[in-house]
Amino acid sequence: MKSVDYELVIIGGGPAGLTAGLYAARGGLNVILIEKIVPGGQVIITDWIENYPGFPEGISGPDLVQKMTEQVKQFDLNIENNEVVSVDFSELVKKITLNDKTITSHTIIIATGASPKKLGVPGEDIFYGRGISSCATCDGPFFKDGMVAAVGGGDTAVQESLFLTKFVRKVYLIHRRDKLRAAAILQKRALANEKIEMIWDSVLTDISGLTNVENITVQNVKTGDKTKLSVDGCFIWVGTIPNTQFLADSVKLDEHGFIIAGLDAETSVPGVFAAGDVRNTPLRQIATAVGDGAIAAISAENYIENVKK
Repeated sequence: MKSVDYELVIIGGGPAGLTAGLYAARGGLNVILIEKIVPGGQVIITDWIENYPGFPEGISGPDLVQKMTEQVKQFDLNIENNEVVSVDFSELVKKITLNDKTITSHTIIIATGASPKKLGVPGEDIFYGRGISSCATCDGPFFKDGMVAAVGGGDTAVQESLFLTKFVRKVYLIHRRDKLRAAAILQKRALANEKIEMIWDSVLTDISGLTNVENITVQNVKTGDKTKLSVDGCFIWVGTIPNTQFLADSVKLDEHGFIIAGLDAETSVPGVFAAGDVRNTPLRQIATAVGDGAIAAISAENYIENVKK
């Protein structure tokens, strides 16, 4: 077998990547996990998690990530802070080009997750970081006693809007339909919270201000009527896009850009696996990411054994 730098390279350090790393390191593989920033992915900016098994009182995102990271370090998982610039999966030995070097491996697990999707409305890019945000945990305290808007109707939008009420006077929660998509318990809390005002059947069409966000324009999708609201900030939670830009056309993606992977987590390229939010999956939760990571690691280990034979 041709010499390689690592038996397994894991790209991404969210719950899927950390779980894959745990299984691989515990299994004695020569493995490295590459993470661009810090381990945790989107979990690190999640205020509170109530639906991850084993924590009946709930747990904060940063605390859960800390526990996961401490656990993998017990098995000496090699974690390197670096960015994958490009990959070459055309041969049996795969090449991963990082910022400062190129490494090789027979087996890859892609666990790069997904990023918040943008609306693409006027003013969004101009004011991103100056009143526009997708992280209530990071930026909520900056709007103490202020008025903010939030866009979305899923679990993240509702849960983060509830978190914002700890700081702000009011949250305008804008949703394009007349009913939220979030879990029933979250809907109940939001609708009962006096600081949250629902703006149904509406979309955000414009964001304006001088140096920071001052106003937003909301349009009713049924009547066409437009309303201008004075706000200090706007939080956008309308879905995610996969972090697959570095892959180019090296593996098959679905129509939304997510990696197509089978039940064993293997992609269209033998020896390349995908786990977590970056893959085509009907549910993107911490629990499913962890399950994906375990499956990908075991599948990768089986692939390595077959290559050795």
